[in-house]
Amino acid sequence: MRHMAIDKSGQWCIGEAVDLDEYVTGFAETYGTPVQRVVHASCATCSSNTFRVRVDDEQGFAERTCVNCSAVSAMFDSADVADDANPEGAACPCGNETFQVSGGFSLWESGEVRWVFAALRCAKDGVLGVYADWKIDYEPSTQLFGHV
Repeated sequence: MRHMAIDKSGQWCIGEAVDLDEYVTGFAETYGTPVQRVVHASCATCSSNTFRVRVDDEQGFAERTCVNCSAVSAMFDSADVADDANPEGAACPCGNETFQVSGGFSLWESGEVRWVFAALRCAKDGVLGVYADWKIDYEPSTQLFGHV
């Protein structure tokens, strides 16, 4: 079956999980922080790729919970700010709260992480979105690739 492009004809962009790469890259470019790397999340416990997500964009916090086994994972460097975060559950405009998750990474020339983006695809209707993003201002930071 041939993959279709992101559908941008309606109010929301709709696509497949693989389209999160293109979506987050385009989103970041509009803010002058190009994404050079995208990592798709899968549960370390059961390998599922569908999650409930909580975010606090103000604190730079995102956390995913596997819908299959309930394993919880802090995304990027969220564990560092968890005590100060007041996360809320992410929800698609359709009301669904389960997603495929990707992390987009904008990098410095040195390869260190400059900015992170939590990109989600609704598991019900395929709506794509970036639900949180924040600047990374320390090095080393490449360990964040393993925390999506």
